[in-house]
Amino acid sequence: MASRDLDQIYADLRSTKHVTQFKSLRPTEDLPGLGQWYCLHCARYFESEQNLAQHGKSKNHKRRVRSLEDEPYSQKEADAAIGLGTDNGNRKPSALTQIEDQAASMKLDPL
Repeated sequence: MASRDLDQIYADLRSTKHVTQFKSLRPTEDLPGLGQWYCLHCARYFESEQNLAQHGKSKNHKRRVRSLEDEPYSQKEADAAIGLGTDNGNRKPSALTQIEDQAASMKLDPL
């Protein structure tokens, strides 16, 4: 089973609907430990309370909790990082473009 992405877990932790939905779950036979022991930060079910406690002390869990403290990047921020959706103003033609334009107007070979 693939783990959930950080942005999905971040949204779940901030949503009261998800937390109340999780707490109102009935035991499910398909989940490890009947779905009783769940780590909200890692979106993982565990067989027993001991395994959940052990997981809480692991590096992977601590790393995940630390990464969830920061707000994840949005698609808008990712687009802006590569220059999409931003107005960079009028660009001045480069010197090489100007030389090529002059050469074309004089019917000379460009550089």
